[in-house]
Amino acid sequence: MRLDKMLANMGYGTRKEVKKLLKTGVVRVDEEVTKDPKQHVDPEGNHVTVHEETVEYREFIYLMMNKPGGVISATEDEDETVIDLLIPEDQVFEPFPVGRLDKDTEGLLLITNDGKLAHHLTSPKHHVPKTYYARISGHVTEDDVQAFQKGVTLDDGYVTKPGELTILDANDHDQSEIELTIHEGKFHQVKRMFEAVDKKVTYLQRIQMGDLHLDQDLEPGEYRELTVEEVNLLQK
Repeated sequence: MRLDKMLANMGYGTRKEVKKLLKTGVVRVDEEVTKDPKQHVDPEGNHVTVHEETVEYREFIYLMMNKPGGVISATEDEDETVIDLLIPEDQVFEPFPVGRLDKDTEGLLLITNDGKLAHHLTSPKHHVPKTYYARISGHVTEDDVQAFQKGVTLDDGYVTKPGELTILDANDHDQSEIELTIHEGKFHQVKRMFEAVDKKVTYLQRIQMGDLHLDQDLEPGEYRELTVEEVNLLQK
């Protein structure tokens, strides 16, 4: 890896700014001052310092966000995106959201620059389960549970794969609370599944992806890095 790329990736500035930094002589590779931005370094094998502080290089970043409503699950948009909520030190890794949550949907969103893991989690052939909490306008019944287990027909004729619907509270006939686990990710799927049984989702929050659960200590808009154990859970 080129030295200027390594330093830029670790937040020491743009390539242009890193070149200026190198000219000042504050960068050392294995204790030797270097001013060559094109010098190749091994992040694992070479000891790189800036102002005598060791550069701890990381290739990947893994973030769990409690996505708030009103924010777009994208890297760029005219409206505010989840990437805009990250501090600059995390943005330098050029991470992206894994999959999409609708603008008004809240909850668990993984943000990373690990393309291999993102593909594993979103590829239809892996069927990674996703669990949602929702409030529903209408009385959700055991008939709906059975219908979801069989798969429901969406408005475009697509028949969904079986979903596991759990009724949390349906005492109020005007509103119900549920959890739903699905194994695919069609456009607006949860909302369209309930529309197929003549009901409407009024609030939606993703609470789990695979074996990874939303950290309940995260307020909407907050995020944290995944632990090594959590990353391992996602890579299974």
